[in-house]
Amino acid sequence: MIVTARIPRVRREVARWRRRRDRVAFVPTMGAIHEGHLSLVRRARAAARRVVASIFVNPLQFGPRDDYRRYPRPIARDRRLLRGAGVDLLWEPAVADFYLEGHSTRVTVRGLSEVLEGASRPGHFEGVTTVVAKLLGVVQPDVLWLGQKDAQQARILEQMVADLDLPVRVRRGATVREPDGLAVSSRNAYLGGEERRQAVALSRSLTTAARLLRSGERSSAQLKSAVRRVWRDYPGVLEGDVAIVDAHSLEPVRRVRRRVLVVVAARVGSARLIDNFEWEPR
Repeated sequence: MIVTARIPRVRREVARWRRRRDRVAFVPTMGAIHEGHLSLVRRARAAARRVVASIFVNPLQFGPRDDYRRYPRPIARDRRLLRGAGVDLLWEPAVADFYLEGHSTRVTVRGLSEVLEGASRPGHFEGVTTVVAKLLGVVQPDVLWLGQKDAQQARILEQMVADLDLPVRVRRGATVREPDGLAVSSRNAYLGGEERRQAVALSRSLTTAARLLRSGERSSAQLKSAVRRVWRDYPGVLEGDVAIVDAHSLEPVRRVRRRVLVVVAARVGSARLIDNFEWEPR
């Protein structure tokens, strides 16, 4: 595995693969690699000759309540895991090189970025779209792999790619879960023992919502009430939000008549956790 911090080296290696007509897949990360990231790498590995991954803790997407300096950075472990999963090139740009002095351009996807998590974390998705646009501009992959756990982020990036006519296909990998159902996330590292036990409330409430949908429930109000009833048994779930939205527009729906995204978010201890599933009537 090639490891580099330099943009010219990334471009040179990808150009060399291009001359060989190798298909290139890209998996962007902020490090603290977990099974969710590795599942994306494996999907990329199965569908492309070359896999590029990046580790970049992006300061633009951290808000006042987020601790940029505290974000985990186990770089030696991350490299070992990515190498084992089959990454060909790992790009680890430095902030000073990535955002040169005077950098002032921002990429914004209006509407989609201002709801759900965007309403709770103003400016967060602008940071995401800006960094991914820059990463894609350097790597220029054939395929970009994103995780379903961050469904709103994936939808926003799909819209950005379409709006800017970027020559990359966006693919999503399924959410990876712990044996008890908790969605795998780098932020789970912030959870203490009791907080970790409380955090399972998110996935259990989604399981309840999915069961109701399968049994014929179509009222968003009833689905949200059922989610919140599950949370009552978990006093560690704070500032909990639940929404049922159109999976494409992210607009709220009163009744489920088409493909929807059921989204939950809550603060457990110091961590804000998110989870979701998509569902479509048949």
